[in-house]
Amino acid sequence: MRAFVSAISQGKSLVRVKQIPFTVPPTSGGAFPTQRQAPHLEELNSVDHSLPIVRRGYGHETVGVEALGSIDPSLYMVTDDADDAYELPPDHLGRLWFAVEYERETEKLYVTLLKARNLPFKYGTTNGCDPFVRVYLMPDDRRFLQSKFKKKTCNPTFDESYVFQVSSRNFSDRILKFTVYDVDRQKKHLLIGHALYPLKDHQLENNERLVIWRDLDKEVVETTHGLRGEIKVSLCYNDRIERITVGVYEGRALANDTASHLDSYVKVQLMVQNKTVKTKKTEIVRKSSEPVFNESFTFKLPAASLDTANVTVTAMQHQTGYKDKVIGKVTIGSFMFCRGKELQQWNEMVGQQTTQVVHWQQLVD
Repeated sequence: MRAFVSAISQGKSLVRVKQIPFTVPPTSGGAFPTQRQAPHLEELNSVDHSLPIVRRGYGHETVGVEALGSIDPSLYMVTDDADDAYELPPDHLGRLWFAVEYERETEKLYVTLLKARNLPFKYGTTNGCDPFVRVYLMPDDRRFLQSKFKKKTCNPTFDESYVFQVSSRNFSDRILKFTVYDVDRQKKHLLIGHALYPLKDHQLENNERLVIWRDLDKEVVETTHGLRGEIKVSLCYNDRIERITVGVYEGRALANDTASHLDSYVKVQLMVQNKTVKTKKTEIVRKSSEPVFNESFTFKLPAASLDTANVTVTAMQHQTGYKDKVIGKVTIGSFMFCRGKELQQWNEMVGQQTTQVVHWQQLVD
């Protein structure tokens, strides 16, 4: 200090020292912002303290309004707790959750296999279940879509999606069937149970995704609902003479509500652009639910009309003294009218001209 006073008295020039601002570094908890981040007092006073505080990790706190532009993952997570808390009925085989959505514009059925809970475990093991699920669109029980295998869990979560092409005309005749299997140590598939969802219970006008659960049953008690037996049919198209030949061979398990045997015949109807071209029918077969017809019918069908044509095969019950009634029917045709096995047989006929394409087709109400 004396030197400083002496320097002033002697008129010596002073060296000015530049001031360097000093800030307190943030603590490990991050409670104090740095000078660059420090808000003005007016901003602090303007915060609405009624907003919820969103707590972050490591002791950080953020005012709720600050997270408005971010995605909250919890909104998209499936919480199982509420669904899983249910009372188990006697001989419970497990419960299956799935979601169904139908897009009428594209005629696509979206099915999401969500989860299964409380599946039975193998004898002498804990969580000893290796489940997987097959998804069928009945009445076609020969083809299915299959989930991934889950290891050592009685409460698997699948979250797998599948797409079926289903005509709106035949929508209510279809049934979703979920079959759950366990895999044993010898890699054998052991049936756990089935879950069914008739699409007639689904509102066709509702395009929203519907989440559904079903308890598993050992026996398929509703599989035959709406199904009226099968008919063996052949199709053959000759493009040179522009003729289609429909063969009706036999029926099996024809449904009958009044007697064990019935008198039946089959009507074959050719339609083009939703207009009936011609209808023909077989002879009546007496007192049989497994009738053999072995008849064929030929119709004129221009090649240009193949994409707008279909054949409807209808099994009829003949009743003496009463009006004949429909047992069941199936429509086989182009993509405009059909899906599944019915469309498959039609496409095979078009692709293998002059060859008889024979299929068993399911009759429905």
